[in-house]
Amino acid sequence: MISFVGTVEVFAGSVGKPVYSNNPIAAEVDGQPIYLDELKHIRIQEALKQLHEMQTRSLKEKILDKLAEKHPGSVAEQAPKVTKAEIKQFYDSNPGIKELGNLPQVSGEIRDYLEKSFEQVHIERQYQNAVQKGWVKVYLTPPNDFRLVAGLGTAMVWAEEKASSTRRVFVLEYSDFQCPFCKRVQDTLAKVRKKYSKEVQFGYRHFPLPFHKEAKELAQAVECARDQNKFWELQDLFYKNISNSASDKEVLNLAKLAGVENIRDFEFCWRNGKYAERVQKDIRDGAELGIQGTPTFILGAYDPVTRTVSGEMFSGAVSEEKFVRVIEKYLSSTRTEAKLNQ
Repeated sequence: MISFVGTVEVFAGSVGKPVYSNNPIAAEVDGQPIYLDELKHIRIQEALKQLHEMQTRSLKEKILDKLAEKHPGSVAEQAPKVTKAEIKQFYDSNPGIKELGNLPQVSGEIRDYLEKSFEQVHIERQYQNAVQKGWVKVYLTPPNDFRLVAGLGTAMVWAEEKASSTRRVFVLEYSDFQCPFCKRVQDTLAKVRKKYSKEVQFGYRHFPLPFHKEAKELAQAVECARDQNKFWELQDLFYKNISNSASDKEVLNLAKLAGVENIRDFEFCWRNGKYAERVQKDIRDGAELGIQGTPTFILGAYDPVTRTVSGEMFSGAVSEEKFVRVIEKYLSSTRTEAKLNQ
């Protein structure tokens, strides 16, 4: 017998107090429950997180609407207005915007952005104030953590792997040399690697997107440089200097600049596709994990015995702050585990 329940809210006791569940029973098979968390994979988890963020924003707005009725005067109706001085300050302090045009040309877009930002801050402040005063009780909770397990495969690692290594947190990157967001995040990664040089391992795998024509060949070229211990040097030069229509001459010149000594062996390796299958295996493994775009990062606890990373996935030109926040979460967990095992 199969039944579908799908309940996300139950009532506890006789007082009818709502208790929200983020892991409801989705179905029963011969009396045995199947919970929502049992259905998860990375894409479902991402969709649930996005849904939770939308629900949270909507809930806060609904709460403030109700508070405006019951506590008039305690809730400001509008966010502060954006001034011309604030628009100019934003323009002056963000160099990238100047590439889009002069201040009069982009002031409208800046105003729209700041108005949305001010509105979000306005809602959050009033919401937190209402919570502190005890006017609001919130039962909505985020989806439970979902840990993705990813094998390293033939990933190139940043620090030499030693038996005595204490690195138990890993940042695994899937990237594409012709992806602008992959290029943008490299400076951030350099800062994070410097900050966690003794505690975190970093690895790189390839995920050249099909519409980037030279991306596969560039990935193979870096693997050929790996034969001469110049993987990271050429990887760095490709992200900093390679053009959108990379020529053979450009690749060979950058290989020399990276310190590849035997250019003849490098060129033979590259032109004969020695590592074509390795790159293709990276693509297959990434697709099986649910990767759809670049850059994508899998960050979590590292098991050097099984060579796996157990953690979470996120994509795009991730900020340094987000890397630090997630890394610290896993470092805290591994430190606690180490203390318990002493």
